Amino acid sequence: MKLQVAIDVLTTEAALDIAGKVAEYVDIIELGTPLVKSEGLSAITAMKTAHPEKIVFADLKTMDAGELEADIAFKAGADLVSVLGGADDSTIAGAVKAAKAHNKGIVVDLIGVEDKVSRAKEARAIGAKFIEFHAGLDEQAKPGYKLDVLLSAGEEARVPFSVAGGVNLSTIGAVQRAGADVAVVGGSIYGADDPALAAKELRAAII
Repeated sequence: MKLQVAIDVLTTEAALDIAGKVAEYVDIIELGTPLVKSEGLSAITAMKTAHPEKIVFADLKTMDAGELEADIAFKAGADLVSVLGGADDSTIAGAVKAAKAHNKGIVVDLIGVEDKVSRAKEARAIGAKFIEFHAGLDEQAKPGYKLDVLLSAGEEARVPFSVAGGVNLSTIGAVQRAGADVAVVGGSIYGADDPALAAKELRAAII
């Protein structure tokens, strides 16, 4: 199972600082949506330049103009780009077309999608590299939120998938047992007092 760090800061400088500390322990470096909106495509280029050996994931959360938005992100240096599962099939297909042209990949993010299992299968059939079973920060803040819902859906869908939504040292084992291909960790790494140590511990917890 790969380890992905989701960096949800607002400046390229801060993102590069965090990435520099944790890169040796992670496989995928994700530039969070707030960062891309704040800094633009230059943040993608800066991260790929700094860490050419890593998979750089631009979390665009594209909802329309799939081919165009994916294309500009790939040209900026992204290896993976996200499209929302709630988007039209044609939007996902357009993004996949751009990915194929660049020999890169599209991740379909199921945040906000009710029937995650069915949509995961549909998105995979359209050509997504893998599917992200994702609960956003707002959803995680609701009373009674449990990561188990995402893990169960991922297991049932039987597609290559990642899990994002409260993954930390105490839950990463469950994520792996559910069969996830990628564990996405955000605040537990970038918000830690020692991000490098946090990433190292998470890496060690992956069997």
